[in-house]
Amino acid sequence: MAKENGTIPVPTLHLFPLLDKELISLLRSLTAEEWQLPTIAKLWTVKDIASHLLDGNLRSISYYRDNYMVAASDINSYTELVQYLNGLNMSWTNATKRVSPQLLVELLESSGKQYLEQLQNLEPFEDAIFSVAWAGQQRSANWFHIAREYTEKFIHQQQIRDAVGREAILTKDLFYPFIDTFMYALPHTYKDTAAATGTIVRVKVDGGIGGEWRIEKLETGWAFTKRKDIAAAEVIMSPGIAWKVFSKGITAQEALNAVKITGDVQLGAVTLQMIAVMA
Repeated sequence: MAKENGTIPVPTLHLFPLLDKELISLLRSLTAEEWQLPTIAKLWTVKDIASHLLDGNLRSISYYRDNYMVAASDINSYTELVQYLNGLNMSWTNATKRVSPQLLVELLESSGKQYLEQLQNLEPFEDAIFSVAWAGQQRSANWFHIAREYTEKFIHQQQIRDAVGREAILTKDLFYPFIDTFMYALPHTYKDTAAATGTIVRVKVDGGIGGEWRIEKLETGWAFTKRKDIAAAEVIMSPGIAWKVFSKGITAQEALNAVKITGDVQLGAVTLQMIAVMA
């Protein structure tokens, strides 16, 4: 999972138009009642999530195209950053409750194209404006920032589909880059987990659209490994459980009843504490 010969580890730019097309089609199919349904995102309705997606588009256009950003102050920890972002998100969704669903869709469609243009202008291996904090990074390359943005759009569309009972977009082309990006949080999740040097944990998301990831305990911490030695703990889960537990849609305890852990169960269960969103 590192840069090799200038190859982007997780290419996602080409998937944004596909994801946006699915989103706009989905939103245009909703009834007035469906727009107001609660979602797995706790405090947000379907309409709130659509509004949040629009906020992401407009904020990105503002600071990449127009060099306009309202600077945050007095943020000294990950917890304070999450609190700040939650405040921004809530103030936006509250303000846009007065905006019609039809207008939200129109703005999402037009701004999505402009938003993608800004991402396409970024040099993939230069430092991103914002690091991917949930992966434990202080500095991140633009390609990882872009992949993180992809996971945001993917997860929020899943939340809407889940709420209104529409078919999930669990296809190999769209799901694998999403879960592959999320897995960058795996070594960071294990950072405080004690184990003998050389211990391996294997995580598999099955169903034909996922993959397998292995991390190894080194003297300096946990890192991805290509070693095929027998893992001390193996965790196997479905795509439907993976996107929910890693985005805090369900608890680790709820996920524990739906996954298979072999070997050291306590060690494997740490995987279910992984959160690859700012929460």
